[in-house]
Amino acid sequence: MEPRLWDASELRTKFSNALSDLYRAEVPLYASLIDIVKEVDSDVLKDQGKTLDDLPLRNQLERHGAIRLATDHEMQMIKRLFAILGMYPVGYYDRTVVSFPLHGTEFRPISATALQQNPFRVFTTVLRRDLIVPDILEAVDRALGRRNLFTPRLCEIIDSAEKDGTMAPQEADDFISEAFTIFKWHSRSTVSLEGYLKLKQEHPVIADIVCFPSAHINHLTPRTLDIDRVQRKMIQNNLPAKAYIEGPPLRSCPILLRQTSFTALAEAVEFVHPNGQSIRGTHTARFGEIEQRGAALTTKGRDLNDQLHASVIQNSTNIFRSALSTAMSHAFRRFPDSWEELRVQNLVFFRYAVVQPRKKLATEESIISPRVAISHLLSLGLIRYEPITYEELSSVICRGDLQIKSSG
Repeated sequence: MEPRLWDASELRTKFSNALSDLYRAEVPLYASLIDIVKEVDSDVLKDQGKTLDDLPLRNQLERHGAIRLATDHEMQMIKRLFAILGMYPVGYYDRTVVSFPLHGTEFRPISATALQQNPFRVFTTVLRRDLIVPDILEAVDRALGRRNLFTPRLCEIIDSAEKDGTMAPQEADDFISEAFTIFKWHSRSTVSLEGYLKLKQEHPVIADIVCFPSAHINHLTPRTLDIDRVQRKMIQNNLPAKAYIEGPPLRSCPILLRQTSFTALAEAVEFVHPNGQSIRGTHTARFGEIEQRGAALTTKGRDLNDQLHASVIQNSTNIFRSALSTAMSHAFRRFPDSWEELRVQNLVFFRYAVVQPRKKLATEESIISPRVAISHLLSLGLIRYEPITYEELSSVICRGDLQIKSSG
């Protein structure tokens, strides 16, 4: 077939579905997590008299992943790759606040239409060379000198797509299969055990980034309708779940982002000895995560959220994690929890839509004026509103503010 303009959302869906299948095969607990999410979402919809078929398409497809890169060149190349999928950098995240020598961005669709079709996103960070001491940096460069994440075929397809604006069906298939080499886990390290331990001692994240031939997926996150039920199901199924859900407390009107996860597991790795023999060891980095997305907050709403969150953190010196959710729930009583209150107080972003045809609006004498209060239109039932989904990462989670004593 002849090359043609490609549908970025369609290609993004194929890619994210295939990536989910890959991660399911690599991390069995992720497969268990997906099953739990489907079960919970089915139960939630059943309570509403609905089925999974009624679940909005974006909820069925939604995933967010995370990868770590080693160089600015890798970041530039991954930016070009994600652009083919209709994903662009949004926001800046400084990981040094949690003592990680990284900074990064979130690659995702940016138009409302593309987000509705498939909101797949990847949190992508890159190593900060300026924060690495010289002798460690020398070891980093030595290891990276043997690595190239991007195959010649993948580079050829990206170059062609950027130049011609077209992609043949076979090129699209090759694009996905070649890109997979970037995200796939490799159980054989590119450095010796001694080299790995040296980098790990400096910082575990440096070893995770530098000692393997790929930028393997750090985690892949499905979206759920009820993260509290998922948390309970994880515990019931003996998954190593975190002790608490990160983000705002349980509310009637969800806001921002709530997340939970199972802890990273040790994975078998082969390290190459200078004499050519292999030495078996382990590496711990990959985990499973689930999220529930709520409404996006206005500046006023975000200020109130941050103020309430900070009040808990500032008084959390002697709070165990088991009591964190109770403290958060108590603090957030000051945050309105009905959509109408949130709208009137300008705390949440909303999307408005006309309910009745324009010609019918013209017959309403009370709204002939070109300047009409939205509240009046709402009272007449002529327009409706719905909260706009929060599309970013949680700044609280990314900053790692929850430095609270473990409950033991």
